[in-house]
Amino acid sequence: MATTDRQATTLALAHALSAAERGLAVIPLSRTKLPALRSPHRHAPDPDPALPPCHGECGRPGHGVYDATTDPSRIRELFAAAPWATGYGIACGLPPHHLIGVDLDVKSSTDATAALRELALRHLFTIPPTVVVLTPSGGRHLWLTGPPDAVVPNSAGRLAPGIDIRGAGGYLVGPGSRTEHGVYATAPGTEHLVPAPCPPSLLRLLLPPPRPPHPATHPSVGNRGQGLVQFVLSAHEGQRNTRLFWAACRAYENGIGRALRAPLIDAAVHTGLTEQEARATIASAARMTGRRP
Repeated sequence: MATTDRQATTLALAHALSAAERGLAVIPLSRTKLPALRSPHRHAPDPDPALPPCHGECGRPGHGVYDATTDPSRIRELFAAAPWATGYGIACGLPPHHLIGVDLDVKSSTDATAALRELALRHLFTIPPTVVVLTPSGGRHLWLTGPPDAVVPNSAGRLAPGIDIRGAGGYLVGPGSRTEHGVYATAPGTEHLVPAPCPPSLLRLLLPPPRPPHPATHPSVGNRGQGLVQFVLSAHEGQRNTRLFWAACRAYENGIGRALRAPLIDAAVHTGLTEQEARATIASAARMTGRRP
């Protein structure tokens, strides 16, 4: 490893330990801004879709933001396992700060700063003095804090074009990190600030809309059908269609596909799919198993 890389790793570790002293959980990052440690499960066979993904329960590092910690000894272990790391990520959504990152991008043709100002005028909020991190591309990360009971999801462009949000399950590149495009640095005058509370009007925009009431399980489908419905209801974003398709296939194979069709659609809509998407997925499962939808 080149001397400059070793120096970058040493500096990244020092910055990460400093952030941890402020209660910010951190992970090592590579020059690409991705977690430096690869998943220990990358060569494992396809996981059972009925089982939740491993978020570090196996005890090994390499689970991305789920490795984030404020423990100095553990941080040193993570960086020792990734000597190529040149930066660090700060996990969002964790206590005590429940950090929310507002990423104002300049790479698109949209002026994200102007878009945020327009939102502030329209919804009557003001961004308070807070930590601001300057990105190598000329963008800015605003650090805000949320209440413990608010789970802000990650999003890209949902609030406005050019504005990305880092919330629960996401991370921000920490100041002092060196990447392929340059160094992240705290904006002058904000170095000694603490992350400010997110204005309530802005927080309401960041939170997902409330889900509809929990659908009732039809008593006619029996315990097996109720288990399949619950399997769909527990799906997270990114696995909703897969879980619905799997559950529908099992239902048709067990002869309860038609009886379970309405409860499965209700469950899928509850997780965020549209009714049209749910019907199409269940129809595909019926065709796959040679049954009538």
